[in-house]
Amino acid sequence: MFHKEGHKIIVITFIITVVLSLLVNHFVTTEWLRISLLLTFMVLLVAILQFFRNPKRSVTPDEDHILSPVDGKVVVIEEVFEKEYFKEKRLQISVFMSPLNVHVTRFPVGGNIVFSEYHSGKYLVAWHPKSSEENERTTVVINTDRFGDILYRQIAGAMAKRIVNYAQEGEHAVQADESGFIKFGSRVDVFLPLDAKVKVSLNEKVKGGISILATK
Repeated sequence: MFHKEGHKIIVITFIITVVLSLLVNHFVTTEWLRISLLLTFMVLLVAILQFFRNPKRSVTPDEDHILSPVDGKVVVIEEVFEKEYFKEKRLQISVFMSPLNVHVTRFPVGGNIVFSEYHSGKYLVAWHPKSSEENERTTVVINTDRFGDILYRQIAGAMAKRIVNYAQEGEHAVQADESGFIKFGSRVDVFLPLDAKVKVSLNEKVKGGISILATK
């Protein structure tokens, strides 16, 4: 199953792959070169299909858990001053996504969406310390009964040139449901209350909508 954000790119890539393959078969007579080019086209097509895959995940919402919003690796666990919304100290957990990860963003908690904002910006590498404040990004805040306000931020990376955010203020977020998509490598920051109990460690691999980042 492939994500809707990739349907157009997949069709275009498929058509280009077919056309180039036909041209190579017709005009390239050197056997090793022809096979090398055809394999290259196939690898690129498979890479695009892999990137836009969207595996189904069955999750039972649990208000006591804050789930990872994306697949990837935990690269930050620290106390920081969140400037945009809370304007106070929060516990930040950041998950970095490589181009090989599933890039669907999911709601880490369920509740009312009270804030959703898009910011244009730079395209620093996603693990850069300033990427959370200077890169293209979206900030979403969900009000929960158990944890209060939980903020997560989609951040574009050096390769990611488009962030898709489905979260709209005033709507209700269902935990683990799709909330957006980031095209190519990037990261997502989650800002939690200082008393949240972290259940992941640095460099741990997590899955969106499944892995538990923290509990109360």
